[in-house]
Amino acid sequence: MKKFAITFAILIVLVLIIAGVLRNNKDKESAEASGTKAKVQKIVVGTGTQFPNVCFIDKDGNLTGFDVELVKEIDKRLPEYKFDLKTYEFSSLLLSLETKKIDFVAHEIEKNPEREKKYLFNKESYAHWRNKIVVAKDNDSIQSIDDLKGKKVLTTATSAEAQILENYNKEHNNAIKIVYQNGGANDTVQQITSGRVDATVAADFVLSLTDPTGELKTVGPALTEADVLFAFRKNDAKDQKLADSIDEALVEIKADGTLANLSKKWLGADFTSDN
Repeated sequence: MKKFAITFAILIVLVLIIAGVLRNNKDKESAEASGTKAKVQKIVVGTGTQFPNVCFIDKDGNLTGFDVELVKEIDKRLPEYKFDLKTYEFSSLLLSLETKKIDFVAHEIEKNPEREKKYLFNKESYAHWRNKIVVAKDNDSIQSIDDLKGKKVLTTATSAEAQILENYNKEHNNAIKIVYQNGGANDTVQQITSGRVDATVAADFVLSLTDPTGELKTVGPALTEADVLFAFRKNDAKDQKLADSIDEALVEIKADGTLANLSKKWLGADFTSDN
């Protein structure tokens, strides 16, 4: 009887040990599963460094500007994501998106028919552009896009402004001599004032940022106007979910005045709507 009691006690201990191991394993698996759900997804955001007050390197060597600080604000409001800003030449940003080096582009990307065919855009715009012709302040000979025939016009490859000029040339036998650049804003001012080129096309708010000394001016009516959005890859459920999440954050950022304040701080006025 005593031997049986000892054996029974040993069996009870073994059962308890096994039950404990199973429970610990189950708890571990549950914790791991919970951790997976709570895992923060890293998102690589492509931007640039040569757009004054939009995305640029300040005097302390920090990447900042309207688009950069907006991305940081959105990141704060989306705990399920962690945004990692990476800088590229503007002309390579959309290619970097296509080749999956980045997850979306933040560089004042205008939505136009040509881009909409290739890329996904979020729905909530964060700025609105009106593109105009820019010339030297003493140039009164250019007032419209037709006046650019035979003229050298500076632009950046893959930009919305380049698309305007290229579309015009398709319909007018390459009448405009398009000059593509990779330089910064100071180079644009210098090229126009020196006479190396006759004009450029730029968004309405850009002139005060790129030409603070007033050497250039805008002329004529707006050639185009468009919403500014973030660009994503098309036909990807993850990218659509990301775009939708960013839209939700943008709605909040607009409603509480943060977006307008960022625009006033970096762009000099509220350029966040088409009003």
